Amino acid sequence: MKLTKVLMAATASLALLSLGAHAEVKKIGLAVPNLQADFFNQIKLGVENYSKEKGIEVIVVDAKNDTATQVSQVQDLLTQGIDAFIYIPAGAAAAAVPTRLAREAGIPVINVDRFPEGEPGDTFIGGEGVNSSYQVCSEIIKRAGGAGKMVIIHGQKGTTPEVDRTEGCMKAIGENTGVELVDQQWTERWSADEGFAIAQNMLTAHPDVTMIFGQADGIAMGAAKAVDVANLSDKVIIGGYDGDGSALEYLAKCEGPFVVTATQSTRRMGVLAVDSAIAVANGEKVDEKQVSEAVLTTCDNAAEFVANHP
Repeated sequence: MKLTKVLMAATASLALLSLGAHAEVKKIGLAVPNLQADFFNQIKLGVENYSKEKGIEVIVVDAKNDTATQVSQVQDLLTQGIDAFIYIPAGAAAAAVPTRLAREAGIPVINVDRFPEGEPGDTFIGGEGVNSSYQVCSEIIKRAGGAGKMVIIHGQKGTTPEVDRTEGCMKAIGENTGVELVDQQWTERWSADEGFAIAQNMLTAHPDVTMIFGQADGIAMGAAKAVDVANLSDKVIIGGYDGDGSALEYLAKCEGPFVVTATQSTRRMGVLAVDSAIAVANGEKVDEKQVSEAVLTTCDNAAEFVANHP
């Protein structure tokens, strides 16, 4: 299985730094945007399982995609004696506030997946979304014969993944003069329900669409359902992103309009976040950014990720 060498090397080096030193971190706070999303659940599992091995308690708060709720939750976390804070912003608005509050309290801050503009933590851990989304959109375009009408269903506007995945896909579109981007809309929750509803509207407005890029697997799965309902499964090619469990199982069946995603090393992100928290708490230097590429995933290699998600 192809796994990101950079991420594995970083994890190993930080593990060496933390050997015999993790007693300094006894409690970690983890703030996530939405635990209904498999992507964030995988990161949570990585944090919790590895922290358990280290004898570290983890307190998890779920903002349910509401920034104001998340700020309040973090304020509460900071009263519970946490020694480090792993933070995934619930949105672009007010994303800097939790980082600032934690840093003012002298608590190490590890940002994961989304970067709070203007208020960085001690390190950022995430996927390299530009090149990976470029690969996904290039694959969609190739399978559609290099030409046709395309739509993009975005994630939450202004968040790091949404911005990066848009840039990567637009690069792929720009390299193929026969591809016309006819519509793009944004979701609030990166959800399957939104993907379904938006895709239905797009297919009504543009019945000759042949390509859909859903910027998360939930969105792509919703779009695939809309394509099925419209009886267009043999005409539309869909790509997603993240490597969610349900999406990988779908791809492994090798049937249906959803044909490609980019699998992120979500559990390894959780492990790396814990190691980074331990290192920072012990005065060790960590890289400002620790970034890994996702692995292009199709029917050909989805089954191996179903069996062993990175």
